Amino acid sequence: MARAEISNQIRRLRFEHAEMTQQELADRVGCTRQTIITLEKGRYVPSLALAFRIARVFELSLEDVFSYHDR
Repeated sequence: MARAEISNQIRRLRFEHAEMTQQELADRVGCTRQTIITLEKGRYVPSLALAFRIARVFELSLEDVFSYHDR
């Protein structure tokens, strides 16, 4: 069975949005800075609710922030 991978554009989007810090994003979506760090490094897959909150902060669709890839 193929392994799935989810990637994201969070780091790029933070810098495109007035160089938002990891802490600012964490505060806006209700998680910790450590969660944002692990998301950006691709070591953590967010819950669907957190993914939607992150997308809303950037005023983008879920697919504009996160990508699903089959391996």
